[in-house]
Amino acid sequence: MARRNAVSRPADAALSRSAWPPRVAFLFKRRFFPRNGSGESLVAFAITFPILCSFIFGLIQVCLAFYSHNLISELAREGTRYAIVHGASCETSGGDSCTASTTSSDPSSVDSFVYAAGLPNIAGGALTVTTTYPGGQAVGQFVSVKVNYAFPYHIPFVPSSTLAMSSTSTMQIIQ
Repeated sequence: MARRNAVSRPADAALSRSAWPPRVAFLFKRRFFPRNGSGESLVAFAITFPILCSFIFGLIQVCLAFYSHNLISELAREGTRYAIVHGASCETSGGDSCTASTTSSDPSSVDSFVYAAGLPNIAGGALTVTTTYPGGQAVGQFVSVKVNYAFPYHIPFVPSSTLAMSSTSTMQIIQ
């Protein structure tokens, strides 16, 4: 039995070696598995990194656009709520009138309330608020508040511009 194992060892060693000649195996390993890192990965990274960054920053701008649209929708709803509570018959506990005015320069107007709401990331210059009372300010009539916003977007490799956003809210005056 010991003799048989001794004979089979050289055969096992021959089977464990590559069937290719040594030069072919060396060239195969050198071509497909370079040890010196010839810079291929650096070139691939340099090509894909700007594309990946522009995709990420573009996605951030799209998310900011959705966020801004949500904010102007909230501004329109808040302005309409202010208007329905401050209709023609609005009075304070002291008997003074608290009716919302229709002029935008008046501090008690719906427009001034919307501008002063203080929601973040909305530029005041690009925001316009329009309040209309189609049937007057009497109880039971409707009030409509429309908010327009020009969202400036900056997507890499795309010319900067603005995106027009608008939101309208209509409710019935209760006071």
